[in-house]
Amino acid sequence: MIISRSAAETMEFGRQLAQSLRPGDVVALTGDLGAGKTCLVKGIAAGLGVTQEVTSPTFTLIHEYPPLAHVDLYRLDSAYGIGLEDYLGGQWITVIEWAEKIESLLPAHTKRIRLTALDDTTRRIEVV
Repeated sequence: MIISRSAAETMEFGRQLAQSLRPGDVVALTGDLGAGKTCLVKGIAAGLGVTQEVTSPTFTLIHEYPPLAHVDLYRLDSAYGIGLEDYLGGQWITVIEWAEKIESLLPAHTKRIRLTALDDTTRRIEVV
C-alpha cells in the first residue's frame, strides 16, 4: 500500500509502475469517482514516453497512445461487444478504469490497483 499526498505523487507512482510494464500487460484500476485513476494513467503514459496529453476517454471509451491503450468504462454497464478484447494482449499495454465492470473479461495476469480518496489530496494506492 502506498499513500499519495498529491496528484504529482500519484503520477510519480504511475511513472515508476510503467517501468515494469510490457506489451500485453493489462492494468485494472478501481476506485470511486475522483480517486485518482486518470491521474495514475497520466503517470503511466509519461513513464512509457507518451508525449500526447492524456485525457479521460469517458465518451470515446478507448484512447490510443501507443504503446498505451487507455480505457474508461465509467459510462457503460457492460463492455461486451465494444472490441475491448482487441486490446487485451498483443502490442498494447492496456489500462482500464472502472475495470470491475468487466472482471470476467480480464486475463489472469492482470495487475489490479485500487485507489481510495482519503481526503481532497491524499490517496491510498493498493496493488491487489
